[in-house]
Amino acid sequence: MALANHMGYNYAMFALALTGPYWREIRKITTLELLSNRRLELLKHIRVSEVSTFLKEMYKTWSSRANVNKGLNSDQVLVELNQWFGDLTLNMILRMVAGKRYSFATDEEEKKEARSVQKALREFFNFMGMLLVGDVIPHLRWLDLGGHEKAMKKSGKELDAILENWVEEHKQKRALEGDAAHNCKGEQDFIDTMISILKDADVSGFDADTINKATSLNMIAGGSDTTMVTLTWAIALLLNNHEKLKRAQDELDTEIGRERFVSESDMSKLVYIQAIVKETLRLYPAAPLSAPHEFDKDCTIGGYYVPKGTRLITNLWKIQTDPKMWPDDPLGFKPERFLTTHKDVDVRGQHFELIPFGSGRRACPGLSFGIQMVQFTLASFLHAFQVSTLSDNAPIDMTESFGLTNVKATPLAVLIKPRLSYKLYR
Repeated sequence: MALANHMGYNYAMFALALTGPYWREIRKITTLELLSNRRLELLKHIRVSEVSTFLKEMYKTWSSRANVNKGLNSDQVLVELNQWFGDLTLNMILRMVAGKRYSFATDEEEKKEARSVQKALREFFNFMGMLLVGDVIPHLRWLDLGGHEKAMKKSGKELDAILENWVEEHKQKRALEGDAAHNCKGEQDFIDTMISILKDADVSGFDADTINKATSLNMIAGGSDTTMVTLTWAIALLLNNHEKLKRAQDELDTEIGRERFVSESDMSKLVYIQAIVKETLRLYPAAPLSAPHEFDKDCTIGGYYVPKGTRLITNLWKIQTDPKMWPDDPLGFKPERFLTTHKDVDVRGQHFELIPFGSGRRACPGLSFGIQMVQFTLASFLHAFQVSTLSDNAPIDMTESFGLTNVKATPLAVLIKPRLSYKLYR
């Protein structure tokens, strides 16, 4: 695949690597060092602090713009939620992976670098969703029809320059402070941990720095964009279904009250919020098509002969909206189904009618992290702010864009105002 060559470090990115010793080793390191339950608990303070900052910055924006709007007798202000969610999730994953924090910063250079990271990641997902002629007919690859490979090379170099700089920064810091300062694993970010584990290792022909950059990019791409996409669709669906939005905020008021913010420990009580997330993932999976899977031997499935080397791409959206599996209005937004008829169905790959993260050994390793981030952020935002559309009569445009991730084609511009005491936001 051209993408794996030019932007995936020649298959060093484990999400694109073939199943084998290298894939197993890197996935194991990733799962244990960043995505295990123990590690997620150690990094809980990052999630909590970033969501808290997100809410306070949004309040600050509301406060400054509401003062301007006083003459208009309006206490609501307009914000572009997908950008806010994008900044939040990128911040969260960058702190965990690289110890970086860009969003909500005042430094112009940091803002510029943050936007370049987001732009390069967006291009990465757009390219991954493309079917290139050269991937299907290798003999025609040299033609580069449409110039997509040239664009991939350019974006790949931009991403590599950023990642190379991060790895070098970590090495220089270790050289100045000494390894003893990095012995506390709970305080290490992922790049630091990878440097400690890999040292000067060579795994399947890849040097330590290449593995570190490829795996870090894998974690950032998998953890930031997809989370933003799910949060954006969840709010859009709720705004088009006002009674569902009211029920969600009623649950938050009943279980949490209005004297404090939501905490992660509250999530087990917020069953309707959990149902909303499941229903959003069902209707708008972050990646409606699975990543390509390649058969490593000949086999027969349902009477059809499938030769070795065949690539399989699963239409997850089609499965998740199949009337045979979802007979009650399969295309309708009904979170209640996960409290009644489908209350035992989860998204962890054990129920094949709902597999937004995939299933089996190639399922998304960041599943638990992704669910935690989406549920906690959605609950916190709906609890802290009242949200509405620009026009009561005009529904939110639900048009989807092209690419690997199911991004909303138009920005989610909404009106917000605080629901809680101003003291909580300060």
